[in-house]
Amino acid sequence: MSLIRRFVVLFLIPLLAARVFSQENSGALKLSISEAQAFALRNNRTIRSSRIDVDLANKKIWENLALGLPQITTDADYMHQFVIPEISLGPYLDTAALTSGPLTKKSLLDAYKESPVLPLGVMDNITINFTLSQLVFSGQYFVGLQATKIVREVSEKELIKTEDETKESVAGAYYSILVLQENIRLLKEGKKALDQTYDELVKMNELGLNEETDVDQMNISRSNIKTMVTSLESQKDVAVKLLKLRLGIEFDRQLILTDSLSGIISQGNLMYPAMPDFTLDNSVDYQMAGIQEALSEVLLKLEKSKYLPTLSAFYRHQEQTNQPSFNFAVKDLIGATFNLPIFSSGMRSAKVNQAKLDLAKIRLARQDAGQGLIMEFETAWNSYQTAYSNYVTNRESMDLSKKIYDRTFIKYREGVATSFELAQNQNQYLTAETNYYNSLLLLLNSRAKLDRILRTN
Repeated sequence: MSLIRRFVVLFLIPLLAARVFSQENSGALKLSISEAQAFALRNNRTIRSSRIDVDLANKKIWENLALGLPQITTDADYMHQFVIPEISLGPYLDTAALTSGPLTKKSLLDAYKESPVLPLGVMDNITINFTLSQLVFSGQYFVGLQATKIVREVSEKELIKTEDETKESVAGAYYSILVLQENIRLLKEGKKALDQTYDELVKMNELGLNEETDVDQMNISRSNIKTMVTSLESQKDVAVKLLKLRLGIEFDRQLILTDSLSGIISQGNLMYPAMPDFTLDNSVDYQMAGIQEALSEVLLKLEKSKYLPTLSAFYRHQEQTNQPSFNFAVKDLIGATFNLPIFSSGMRSAKVNQAKLDLAKIRLARQDAGQGLIMEFETAWNSYQTAYSNYVTNRESMDLSKKIYDRTFIKYREGVATSFELAQNQNQYLTAETNYYNSLLLLLNSRAKLDRILRTN
């Protein structure tokens, strides 16, 4: 391979691949509603944080499980003695010093010699200990494992709840943008017609064919629509940023919505055919209330387990780098520790009673949660029905006011209607249009809330 080809392979190709990857991650993001919800489930920061909580709960389970598994530790102690104790065994008979021949008192005394001084230690020494410990029995340990597993279930349910709420909020932000876009489009189309009429009125006024009041009235109508468009565009910018925040992307990244408001309406998914069935056990909040009750029961067991004894065993091996002449240290040692709670002046009993009372409160709270969730569903259903009814009424009102405005506009151009009548009908149409889009957005959000409660999305 030539030097140039090697340079291309080693340097240019990775750079081009990195550029393509960067474009894919920083280019325009095109999403439908379902795609936006799926994207948020992967990238929303709150959801990612909830997934970390689940991972932390799993690590916590292993941490507590490891407490009951064999533990091996080692430690080293360094010791320096400035003065080393010494010991002497006194005089001893040196048989080699005995003279040949008959023993005399003097020869015996001359044969006794002083024993050498023996040090009782060393000046510098390092002691290394290896310890193997094992928990044999502990009621608190086994109950604690159950508690950590339940805490993990809480984290998992919190994740599911966060995902459901994120999908609802993403849909709401998506709908807000579509409604604002459609409203802005219609207002701009209406302003184009008004601009054309305004130019015609100005020319007619210059020829003396109409009054200046007509021109001013038309200009006021143009200004009102322009103000509304500016306000709606500001609201749209905020809604886009809110959607990007829910998606977990940067504000400067381009976002293109592929679903249209007309397409959503034409799908016919705005109306539930009948009142859906609400199953309480399918509710994540009710499941979490049940988990909280189970956790409270385990905490009661934990307090009761404190009456039980604890037994642990250990094995220890010791090595010294510089052993003294007289060494009484035992190298290998095995032992056990038995702990039996006997009397705590009623403290353990008080904690057990507190846990029982907490469990009673949790059970009452679960019952309240069940009733509250049923009320939430019924309220959401009633709000949805009301929103749908208002949507149908406002749609009809907008269509009628549009017809009235169009007829008045034609009459005005023909000189039959006055500018006051045109302005009045225009304001009526703008109000009806605003009410229609507000009711449509409320209907879409009510449908998204019902989907979240029923967990159908």
